[in-house]
Amino acid sequence: MNLRTVWHRFEEWLLAAILGAMTLLSFVQVVLRYVFNDSILWGLEANFYLFGWLVLIGAAYCVRVKAHIGVDAVVKLLSPPAQRWVGLLVVVLVIFYTLLMLYGSWVYLDRLYILDVDAEDIPIKRWILSVCLPIGFALILVRLIEMGWRILTGQSKGYELADEAEDVIRDGIYGQDTDPGTVAR
Repeated sequence: MNLRTVWHRFEEWLLAAILGAMTLLSFVQVVLRYVFNDSILWGLEANFYLFGWLVLIGAAYCVRVKAHIGVDAVVKLLSPPAQRWVGLLVVVLVIFYTLLMLYGSWVYLDRLYILDVDAEDIPIKRWILSVCLPIGFALILVRLIEMGWRILTGQSKGYELADEAEDVIRDGIYGQDTDPGTVAR
């Protein structure tokens, strides 16, 4: 197993662990509140920060597995070279936006470090809990650079998005006698 595969597995495991922790914490909070009329003081804030990690690492993961959705009906009408140029333009614009967010998150984290404030309910410095911002945007940036490289080298015909309609047609789900409400596995 190479380093890239190990990293991908770690990324998937981390997302699953964060989502599991959020679910478990929320479940425990509900049981404590409605059964025992009690709660975990830091539970809501912990879920808030876990959600930040989940969203940012999840966004980078979705770029990797081409799971982001978008409207590309007009782009698909273009010739393949034009699709590549549009895809490259989109990647450059999103990289620019991600760099802005990365810079802004770094400045924000620096301010939190200077202010040296604790989280409201968790006895940890707020800058430590907020480190998900630059890490998440850096991961997104890496994934976008990879996508841009695939477009430049001709491995991809443009900005790669999820295409549920094409998946349904390819897999032939509606050609079978299945309930459209069920999930095909």
